[in-house]
Amino acid sequence: MPTPPALSTTSIEQRLQLLIEAVTDYGIFVLDPEGHIQSWNSGAQKLKGYSREEILGRHFSVFYPQEAIDRRWPQEELKLARERGRFEDEGWRLRKDGTRFWANVVITALYDAQGELTGFAKITRDLTERRAHEEALRASEERFRLLVDSVRDYAIFMLDPDGKVRSWNAGAQAIKGYRADEIIGRHFTVFYTPQDLEAGKPEAELATARAEGRVEDEGWRVRKDGSLFWANVVISAVHGAEGQLLGFAKVTRDMSERRRLEELEQSSRRMNEFLAMLAHELRNPLAPIRNAVTIMQLEQLQSPVLRNCRDVIDRQLTHVTRLVDDLLDVGRLTTGKIKLRKELVRVADVVARSVETARPVIAARHHTLDVDATAEPVYVHADATRLSQVLQNLLVNAAKYTPDGGHIRLGVRASGGFAEISVADNGRGLAPENLEKIFQLFMQAEAGLSSPVESGLGIGLTLARSLMEMHGGSIEAHSPGLGQGSTFIVRLAVAQEAPAPQAEEEQSEDEDTGGLRVMVIDDNRDSADSASDVLRLLGNRVETAYDGHSAIPIAQRFRPQMILLDLAMPGLDGYQTRKGLLATAALQPQDIYFVAMTGFGNEDDKRRTRGAGFDAHLTKPVELDALIVLLNEARARFGTGSKV
Repeated sequence: MPTPPALSTTSIEQRLQLLIEAVTDYGIFVLDPEGHIQSWNSGAQKLKGYSREEILGRHFSVFYPQEAIDRRWPQEELKLARERGRFEDEGWRLRKDGTRFWANVVITALYDAQGELTGFAKITRDLTERRAHEEALRASEERFRLLVDSVRDYAIFMLDPDGKVRSWNAGAQAIKGYRADEIIGRHFTVFYTPQDLEAGKPEAELATARAEGRVEDEGWRVRKDGSLFWANVVISAVHGAEGQLLGFAKVTRDMSERRRLEELEQSSRRMNEFLAMLAHELRNPLAPIRNAVTIMQLEQLQSPVLRNCRDVIDRQLTHVTRLVDDLLDVGRLTTGKIKLRKELVRVADVVARSVETARPVIAARHHTLDVDATAEPVYVHADATRLSQVLQNLLVNAAKYTPDGGHIRLGVRASGGFAEISVADNGRGLAPENLEKIFQLFMQAEAGLSSPVESGLGIGLTLARSLMEMHGGSIEAHSPGLGQGSTFIVRLAVAQEAPAPQAEEEQSEDEDTGGLRVMVIDDNRDSADSASDVLRLLGNRVETAYDGHSAIPIAQRFRPQMILLDLAMPGLDGYQTRKGLLATAALQPQDIYFVAMTGFGNEDDKRRTRGAGFDAHLTKPVELDALIVLLNEARARFGTGSKV
């Protein structure tokens, strides 16, 4: 086969020029060293709109928007191509008609055999359509990001393959408390409790999501401030186009309220109303008994036997009153009427108050009680009364369910940002299946092992757990088994700030002695008479009425300064009696300290009596200390003498 003849350099250049001229998808042209156009192919004419005669000799900056010319970008491109040999860029360029297009530009420096710069080869491609697709995709992603960021009921964020937070929406900040700049880059284990961390739960969840594509869980999670919330969590593995793991999408929802309501849903509205009515009816007979005990405490009893009987009645009355209060609290919890009054509280003070209250029960069973508290003061944000109620419940339970002569240990320590209060005993213990059941309403583990009086109503632990969850804390039970004792652990986030120094209260000097004219109006004669006796023993002049109608003429004659008025009376109730006293007996409201005295004592009841014009609200059975406080307030108003 004959060898084809060799082509001359001129022939090669001609063929190359024909090839370049045939390309219509790329603008290909040559610039001189200063940037003036020396050649122009049909692709350049199609792309930019200039004919060869119109553009040859003009500077290539004609293709650039004014803002690029102002910052001398065309000259910079030639400079970079000269230094590097080749320069590539993307940006807006202009056609002859002034329209813009998005261009990919490659500029290559051209040198002769002696290494002298002879000019530049410039290749331009129209990428407007590709950029439009990219912008549409970017806009779609931005809309999705804004949608995710605007969701506040769910925490939605991304983790990298190692579990570090890579994105953070508004819902995540609202639920967990961290700002994006505080949490991005940190490991997601910060949201888990110390117990879950010790058990390796975060790593196990990622492993399951990696293996199965998705994992769902419910459990306690930790906010930035250390408080706990019950969370529903879904973790999904995210893979790339080639199957590689890019990370995890994590969606978290705060289910605390739903969980609390689910645990108490067995208490229907009718049951709540029944409990409230039962507690009210129980308080009516308790009121005169409490008054009778108070009278015996104020009188000097010579007989030690009678003093002992009085003290027995006092202790048992306190126990029954606590049971009635528990019944009322259950009704308030299920209807959301319990409101916490949080303040900065020292845990040691709450513990001391709880121990003092529970000590008579512990002493009666001949138990030993050891209190092991950390030397450093630990503070929490809590309702001191409600937190004390929780600890009292645990201490009394430990005393009741431990055989006489047992050992109870109360421990306080700070660990992992939490205050932990534990109550342990060497008593009856709990079977594994009862560790959660005991927190259910009216549930009693091994109910047949003790009398109903000893066991209680089965609502104390339900109240304790609900109160702790309202605080953002938790309570849990542990026991090796029956006969091996049990331990209850309360956890609450430690407060970060130190308590403000307390100024000493100035004690006002006692005023001159003197009593009040007090009137008691109650259809329960025992309650009315015993309350009147207590008031007389406290140095007051007292008149008694047993219904609203008979109270009016007595008040006209007696002109009372303070009236204790029962609300639930037949005929005229307390509200109607108050109106009748002011209208018929010609009494002025500013001259009388009106006290509502009733078995109903929740916040709604108190708001109603305040709205009706009562100065104070006493819940039966009336405690002596509460009565004395009101007497002192009335005496201060009317200037009738010293405090009680």
